[in-house]
Amino acid sequence: MADFSADAHFTKMQQVGLDRFAQFALVATEEAVRDADLDAAQLEGPRVGVYFGSGIGGAQTIESSYRSYLDPAEQRVSPLSIVLTMANAAAAHISLKYGIHGPSMTCSVACASAALAIGEAFRAIRDGYIDVAIAGGAEALLVPGIVAGWNAMRVLAPPDPDHPEQSCRPFSLNRSGLVLGEGAGSLILEAEEHAVRRGHRPTTEIVGYGIATDAYHITKPSADGQAAAMGQALEDAELQPNSIGYINAHGTATRLGDIVETTAIVKVFGDSASRIPVSSTKALHGHLLGGSGAVELIATIMALRSRTIPPTSHLNTPDPECRLDYVPNLARRVDRLDAAMSNSFAFGGTNAVLIAQSMRDN
Repeated sequence: MADFSADAHFTKMQQVGLDRFAQFALVATEEAVRDADLDAAQLEGPRVGVYFGSGIGGAQTIESSYRSYLDPAEQRVSPLSIVLTMANAAAAHISLKYGIHGPSMTCSVACASAALAIGEAFRAIRDGYIDVAIAGGAEALLVPGIVAGWNAMRVLAPPDPDHPEQSCRPFSLNRSGLVLGEGAGSLILEAEEHAVRRGHRPTTEIVGYGIATDAYHITKPSADGQAAAMGQALEDAELQPNSIGYINAHGTATRLGDIVETTAIVKVFGDSASRIPVSSTKALHGHLLGGSGAVELIATIMALRSRTIPPTSHLNTPDPECRLDYVPNLARRVDRLDAAMSNSFAFGGTNAVLIAQSMRDN
């Protein structure tokens, strides 16, 4: 997010106490609260919760602290370094800003962090523990040490020599790895009756959440684990596979990952798989790790609202092993779109899947 200016949102004093990932989380949440027409009084109290995800937390602070400590001229770190780096800093600052006294949960499950946070918020509302939740995820790890670590794993795409902006190519025959991104996504989840009482008419609802663990390998994905999470989400939503009109894929553009996800989708959807539009928006926004699940669920919800399937950009040469309809390069308008699925699969083997459904006639 090269165009993000902390000065536009926070005073210099506030910036001292906020790592970049927490700044992202607060700005995204402010936008979500405004979009939901909520005021401060409606967020105070024990019936509102915060559920947020981050894979690493304050990576910017971690990097700068080590550099300062290892510099012979300094050898010191900020007394705020711990509270700046902790993964729950984003959720803490959100609750402080809005006076939220209900549950506060931080999910740190690598690439599935935000999806888990949203799923757990959904369950808390459905089970009657709270009425409203701020849910999402944030990540800001574009610092030399973290990028070097990812590069050492050999999963980052080398820059395309002619078009570096097209280096991330999910489901393409010539894909070469993922591209890291940064940012945040924040959503307001609300019990329908609570929204109606305050005069707000929601148009989209989360109806299904599935979570399953591969127990297979720390980095290699398992089609069985991914399929289990998708199947759980469908069962939770009480939907048949042919009810899903769009899948926002995890789609990181790694050689193995895209093939495994294709296999998992076919395992769950069978004959219906070939007719379902599937796309990975990571080709454009990159992999936000702990923030990806939130940003991609927002893209999924926008697809439902607009009846427009976002494309998989830079997909010029499809991989024959990725044999589904990956909506190459151009958005696709559809006549009807009732339900859509968003996949988030993490290192460590955690798979989280969310299903959203339109609440109005398409």
